Amino acid sequence: MFSLLLSSGFTGSITIVMNTKSIITFAALGLLTGSLAQARPRVWKDATSGRTLTAEFVELTKDAIKVRRHDGKVVSILLSRLTPDDIAFARTAAKSGGPLANDWPSWRGPNRDGHSADKGLLTKWPDGGPKLVWAFEDCGKGYSSPSVVGNRLYYTGSRKGKAEIICLDAGSGEETWSTIIGTDPEKGYNTGWGAGTRGAPTVDDGLVYSMNANGDLTCLTADKGEKKWTLSLVDDFGGKIPNWGYSESPLIDGNKLIVTPGGEQGAIVALDKKTGKAIWQSKDLKDGAQYSSVIVAEVKGKRQYIQLFMKTLAGVDAGTGDVLWTSKWPGRTAVVPTPIYSDGHVYISSGYGVGCKLVDISGGEAREVWVNKVMKNHHGSVIKVGDHVYGFSDGPGLVCQNFKTGEQVWSERGPGKSKGAVHYADGMLICLDESEGSCFLAKASPDGFEELGRFPMPRKTELREGTRGKVWTHPVVVNGRLYLRDQDLVFCFDVKG
Repeated sequence: MFSLLLSSGFTGSITIVMNTKSIITFAALGLLTGSLAQARPRVWKDATSGRTLTAEFVELTKDAIKVRRHDGKVVSILLSRLTPDDIAFARTAAKSGGPLANDWPSWRGPNRDGHSADKGLLTKWPDGGPKLVWAFEDCGKGYSSPSVVGNRLYYTGSRKGKAEIICLDAGSGEETWSTIIGTDPEKGYNTGWGAGTRGAPTVDDGLVYSMNANGDLTCLTADKGEKKWTLSLVDDFGGKIPNWGYSESPLIDGNKLIVTPGGEQGAIVALDKKTGKAIWQSKDLKDGAQYSSVIVAEVKGKRQYIQLFMKTLAGVDAGTGDVLWTSKWPGRTAVVPTPIYSDGHVYISSGYGVGCKLVDISGGEAREVWVNKVMKNHHGSVIKVGDHVYGFSDGPGLVCQNFKTGEQVWSERGPGKSKGAVHYADGMLICLDESEGSCFLAKASPDGFEELGRFPMPRKTELREGTRGKVWTHPVVVNGRLYLRDQDLVFCFDVKG
């Protein structure tokens, strides 16, 4: 128990135990005001005392709701304390499913564009970097970035030869649960660059989906990690494991789950997300799986899924899996970055000297707008901000490129900024150098490069010793927290302004 001076002038005592079973003694709450970093706040009213709490709805359980307060903490309120209107709102919100505006439910976020919804973040980092909030040191081998929903983080990692989904408490960094989703096939794919899981989990409507490197796709409950169903992209859909293992993050679109087994039976498959039952498989598209993840686009009323393969960029009908259009691509060795869709156009890039291009799909076919080698992005992703894209290009370093024309606007290369991954939040690029493991902040501006802070990870993993692997997990900012990972080591930093 402690005394809290509320901004409205009320003083009350609050009982808070900050974990998944947190309960607020609602009768003691006064009005909490001020700016909320989180999206879609609601004023919840105590049916007995009439006092209120402004917070964002997160989850409905059997006897309570979970809400996120202005300070980012997720707490529970007993349903017995709520008004009928608040209970009805919570039930409707729970049924609607899908992520809240500030959640990060899958690879590259809810829109798969690498944009965080956070505002009010630090515009310059202090010497030594932002404050370290917590560290978790048992995430196993792997390169998965986190998915963040409510007060939970979801990673994949391989521990003791078993691939797992690992759920952490976002507030404390403590492990909440973990579930084995398959083996880590050390001899089943090329591990010279490091073994472990690759793709980020996808969280939707109380379920979490992920796969290990040999294509075992698993659906679990998001609260406890209980298995609902498991399939094999190889055995069930004729897929072939890529040289460095399956790396895709499943896409959820309505009631469908979309993944890319690749192969002669059909490169892309749509499943019922609740049961795993196949809805369709794109039998006319037979390319082998690479390392990119599918995106969804609505083009003149036609919903479609877009995927990049070694030699083909393709769009398929979301309802049937029929091929709508294709465009040739001279991929080499590995094709990794996720395509970018914007206003009837698709941007792609890959490394190994290949380059990038923009295609116009607004007319129902793919028409090349431009092709060049300005952006040769290996696997650190490219992010579109306004009329420009930003990413690391093999050779030039960090590059700003005009999206419409393909022209290079600026590039910046040097120690700690030659190659890595990028993330976007609140007008800034959060960049991670793959060799040093240092993280730096820079303006997302076509006017030129300006670094506004840099810091190293507190420690380096020992799991990459004896391999050629580097720091390849992409940084993510959610609810004022920056998450970095180097294999088994996960670090959380406070980047709120």
